[in-house]
Amino acid sequence: MKILSINYSQSGQLDDILSNFLSSIKNCEIDRIKIEAQQSFAFPWKVDGFYNIMPETVLEEAISLKEIHFKEEKYDLIILGYQPWFLSPSMPTSSLLQLESFKKRVNGTKVMTVIGARNMWLNSQTSVVKHIHDAGGEMIANLALTDRAPNQLSAVSIVHWMMTGKKTKKWGVFPLPGISDEDIKGASFFGAILNESIQKNDFKDLQKQIIEKKGTKINVNILFIENKAKKIFNIWAKLIKKKEAQGKKRSFWISFFRYYLNFALFFVAPILLFLYTLLLRPFLGKKIKRQIKHFLYIGIETD
Repeated sequence: MKILSINYSQSGQLDDILSNFLSSIKNCEIDRIKIEAQQSFAFPWKVDGFYNIMPETVLEEAISLKEIHFKEEKYDLIILGYQPWFLSPSMPTSSLLQLESFKKRVNGTKVMTVIGARNMWLNSQTSVVKHIHDAGGEMIANLALTDRAPNQLSAVSIVHWMMTGKKTKKWGVFPLPGISDEDIKGASFFGAILNESIQKNDFKDLQKQIIEKKGTKINVNILFIENKAKKIFNIWAKLIKKKEAQGKKRSFWISFFRYYLNFALFFVAPILLFLYTLLLRPFLGKKIKRQIKHFLYIGIETD
């Protein structure tokens, strides 16, 4: 079997996840490609630079990538690794999904996604799956590895890592940022599950096995936040682009968004979650179960 493993990784975390994941796949020809943007995104980030990419990321505007040299015209399986930025696929990932040479290889090909995220990946996966289906690909599975820390704590930790480049505990108090070393190394376990499906040439229960082994799971509170947040991000992205087109100072509106986002994350979201859990969630059991199943199997045939 000819496999294309392709991903973008700014910090190197996703590279490590995929290396461990692929180590369990045997007797296959693997074309491992790490994509790069023409204008690279520096790591660690600068604060202004991080927030400045929000509008184009959310609106999925393509950027130029360095030339990609595929070994094959056609693959039997594509493993796409990516990370969400602002509830959307990272800019290099969005650009790859819009690249004609990649879409040609997706057409008629089985595709598995491997996500490395802080905790919110539902909206980005919705977009990625749409791109894959539009290109004629067949989604067979999704492995989503996330930071295990609570939402607000992981937000502080991840910013510390992104802005300093140090994957350490902020002030020695906050949790370690990013996906745990245990989970990164444990990606090999899920690679073994895929390898078994490859050897049998049977992928119909692959996603079910990944879910049963907790490779992809959904936090109900995160589900609630994501259901609301992407619409708000879209409004902000379009507003900033509109103001910029009108000759208004982009940096002012980016700063405005930055302060709004922090206020919403640390003050508004906890209050809304408390009210949701207390007043609404007890009556939404069936709807929540439907939504969870939808996102666990998004784009994947379950028959």
